[in-house]
Amino acid sequence: MAPWMMGEKFNTVYPHKGSIKALWETKWKFCSSKSIYPFHDGAFEDFEPIFQKLIDENINDAFSDAYTRAFIPIVDGLEKQAEQALANSHPDQASDLYRRAAVVLRISRFPYVSPASRPETSLKRAAFERQKQVYLKAASVWKPVLKEETIPHTHASGRDGAHIPIYVRVPEEASAANPVPVVLLMTGLDGYRPDNSQRTHEIINRGWATVVVEIPGTADCPADPADPESADRLWNSVLEYMAQRPEFDMRRVAVWGLSAGGYYAIRASATHRDRFAGCVAHGPGSHHFLGEEWLSRVNDHEYPFEITASWAEKYGYDSAEDFVKNAQKKFSLVETGVMDQPNCRLLMLNGVDDGVVPIEDSLVMFNHGGPKEGRFFEGMVHMGYPHSLPVAYKWLEEVLSDNKQELKN
Repeated sequence: MAPWMMGEKFNTVYPHKGSIKALWETKWKFCSSKSIYPFHDGAFEDFEPIFQKLIDENINDAFSDAYTRAFIPIVDGLEKQAEQALANSHPDQASDLYRRAAVVLRISRFPYVSPASRPETSLKRAAFERQKQVYLKAASVWKPVLKEETIPHTHASGRDGAHIPIYVRVPEEASAANPVPVVLLMTGLDGYRPDNSQRTHEIINRGWATVVVEIPGTADCPADPADPESADRLWNSVLEYMAQRPEFDMRRVAVWGLSAGGYYAIRASATHRDRFAGCVAHGPGSHHFLGEEWLSRVNDHEYPFEITASWAEKYGYDSAEDFVKNAQKKFSLVETGVMDQPNCRLLMLNGVDDGVVPIEDSLVMFNHGGPKEGRFFEGMVHMGYPHSLPVAYKWLEEVLSDNKQELKN
């Protein structure tokens, strides 16, 4: 391939690679202090002692049990404080403490939880199960509350599971007489249902409902990770459930796919073009990110840890080698012809210097199927934060408006 748009950064080993000490001191300490990805909703004072312990004990493998165990004492302390706050009739304080505990558990089970894992044999899965519990305790006092529901996977086939766990948050004013727009959040490789608090706050404040669903091959998703079409069946079942809720305006449903979820947002813009008012693909891969050239260097780039092994399992491969060799021809939205179909409105957002998925994966989409929209930020990395967020909300406000103009491809 011609030189990548990220230039010499493609061949660069990023400075945070190699040790937890390097990661903390060159990247994550700043992120934690500012409560930005992946520390959003977290508190710096919770993480500083954890990472000092990891550094002092030379624990550098984030996939190890030793890494995850280092976080648990802080979680125990936050949960105990939350229980005391509840006993003293301070539910808001308890909610805040449970929220902080959930974020600590998020980083403890980082960077990936497989649907095939079990809490009896996987400490990361056990941490994720606990994260969901404390997160729902935090969300139980929100107004409106966020609720967990388990819905039937009515369109399941092959190796799909029978049920889909989702999070739902609905404005209090929503009713059959006053149905509201809905944003379907498709989560990412490392960010799952309990990791989108601020996003649900922003959505609810605009008078929209939100449904949060994990993508195939991650967390609790029942879709067969090895079947490219399992995602289509997943959205069919979710949309069928949503259509049964009279407070949802099914004429105004938009998708927001986050990071690895951006791939599914692009796909859904074609496969479900008649079901969605629009799709936001935020930090999306589509084709090149699955190619051997990109995969030969991606572990050196901005992602905190190695990513190819997690991607391999997420896409249903038994080894990273098999994934690198074969995934593109099976899952590429270009090679499989998925995006040569018409599409509903599709907005792609990213940073031009994305080192997780190349900006070329957004640009190539303009040469396939129907017209697309895009906004790409010079000098910015994966997702184009923070500049991409206002663009996403403004676009969704237009797409979900009751007075939106009808655009046809």
